[in-house]
Amino acid sequence: MIDNTRTWNSHLETFIPKLSVACFVVKAFKPLATQDTLKMVYHFYFHSLINYVIIVWGNSSYSNSIFKLQKRITRIIEGIGIRDSCRELCKILNILPLISQYIFSLVLFVANNKNHFRMNS
Repeated sequence: MIDNTRTWNSHLETFIPKLSVACFVVKAFKPLATQDTLKMVYHFYFHSLINYVIIVWGNSSYSNSIFKLQKRITRIIEGIGIRDSCRELCKILNILPLISQYIFSLVLFVANNKNHFRMNS
């Protein structure tokens, strides 16, 4: 959904509440589910949402809010406090931080579409 200014802001404004719901679902099911189940919920729901056309919106002003939600859900899965670092948790859970996912998606896009780019000689 692109608004009349050709930005993804309207899409991201409807998108962020969906990510918040994913955080709530993981928090609600944490006492009932195993950590592997919570990781699956992250990858199937949260990750699939943030990965959707990330090469277009990944550098927007909303990306910081989305990154904070990603850190929140990671902390919920691992059961750590809000001030604890998520850097090592992302490695343990095999989660790319949002910025890394954005760069990875850009590199994949360029590699898969290199015939559409002109090379300087």
